[in-house]
Amino acid sequence: MVDVYRLYERMQDNNIMLSFKGEVSFDLVKSVLDILEGRLEKIEDNPKVKKKVFNILVECLQNLGHHVETSGPAVDRDSHDNTALLMIWTEQGDYRVATGNYIKNENVEKLKAHIDKINSFESRQELRAFYQSILGNQQFSEKGGGGLGFIDIARKSGQKLDYNFKPVDEQYSFFSFQITIPKGA
Repeated sequence: MVDVYRLYERMQDNNIMLSFKGEVSFDLVKSVLDILEGRLEKIEDNPKVKKKVFNILVECLQNLGHHVETSGPAVDRDSHDNTALLMIWTEQGDYRVATGNYIKNENVEKLKAHIDKINSFESRQELRAFYQSILGNQQFSEKGGGGLGFIDIARKSGQKLDYNFKPVDEQYSFFSFQITIPKGA
């Protein structure tokens, strides 16, 4: 039997505010945002930081909702269940948000190039100009986004985007994303 108390203690020790693995839906997004809003009200005094964490969380959830692959490896071999991962915790006085989801290998290089470009900008003004250029050029994908969510996350957090792609099989990789939101920002 799993030692649930030990698991609880580890989550408590690591300051995990929320951990979720499952199918992303509109109802889930609303529920997660409601839960986190309540938790932030209890632990965060600074309204600017609360708003920033909440807005970044919205962007992360929207990214999951729009880009999670609904026909990932599970279709072929039931060992994965086409779900996404979301975790929010505090560490060294900062908030951290991590997401994970399957992505088709054919889309990895494009997403990697986009995030690398965002990470190459040295100032929020450069990020803002890039954001405006995408809006002005109407560079939107068939899923409705132009990568604006990642730009917003970088702008609002003031941090570089941390990510990784782990190949799963010939068709899919697992995309891991993490952002730090400084409390002092």
